[in-house]
Amino acid sequence: MQDPTLSSFSKNMTDADLNGSEKNEPAGISDSAVDAPEKDAGSSSSPLPKIRVVLVEPLYQGNVGSVCRVMKNFGFCELFLVNPCALEGEARAMSSHAIDVLQNAQLCATVEEAVLGCDVVIGTTGSRAFKKCDHIRTPAYSPQALKERMNTYHPDTKFAVLFGREDTGFTNEELSYCSMIATVPTSHIYPVMNLSHAVGLMMYELSGAKMTGEVKTVDWNSFEALCGHFEDMLKDIEFTPHKQDKMALMMRRIFGRADLTPCEAQTLRGIFRVVQYHAKKGKGEYVGKLKLDIENQFEKEELTFFYENEMEE
Repeated sequence: MQDPTLSSFSKNMTDADLNGSEKNEPAGISDSAVDAPEKDAGSSSSPLPKIRVVLVEPLYQGNVGSVCRVMKNFGFCELFLVNPCALEGEARAMSSHAIDVLQNAQLCATVEEAVLGCDVVIGTTGSRAFKKCDHIRTPAYSPQALKERMNTYHPDTKFAVLFGREDTGFTNEELSYCSMIATVPTSHIYPVMNLSHAVGLMMYELSGAKMTGEVKTVDWNSFEALCGHFEDMLKDIEFTPHKQDKMALMMRRIFGRADLTPCEAQTLRGIFRVVQYHAKKGKGEYVGKLKLDIENQFEKEELTFFYENEMEE
């Protein structure tokens, strides 16, 4: 049975695995230059937002190790891996002094499993939407804009930030599962970033989120109209009467957490209208109206035929 964390694999690594990578590091600020007593990254005046980094089917263990390192640079330690590649010496070496992040990473079989316990799921993508109502990739927030949005959430909100495969990114189904979409504005000449670079940039920006209040995307009138329409639909489909209020309240909470855009709210209301149409049609209201319209049209045509014949005679 697969170990749910990576702590077991690290016990088999030697110091040579780590030291070999450190010797090949590019010039710059090395770990030895910052080996001062550790300071809690969240000990500043504003605590860090609760963020879980989720890597979906990463292909290269070096990237996974580098992600661990850059996460710890900004104070984040919760890493979930969905069907990752084999993680051996290179992953440990690249993680450097963030080996604890790698050891405690949780292994998952699906994206759904990886985001359990989170309130908001954010998918990152390098592909831009070409249509305003492209529900899969809109609205796509820059890291800075996403931080501003996060500022309006309650401090206890738990976020999952998903990063896709290095070669193909996410499937449309995986992106559709996300609450929000984020993208890093890059040059059109070469828009795709290295995985660890993208994680580092996102974590740098999001570490500054203040987390106060709650977010609403649709305006209040549109939100009320959506909830009211849902309640009307419950009545039209003859949902169990004594459960209608409870169901309406539950859906109001779901809509409130969903961060719906105006376009999405209108799409939902369109679905409600179709449900209402078929519910009323089944009860005969629409059938009766259609029958009356046909009868009226038939009478009109008969009268026209009668007068035309009278004129001919």
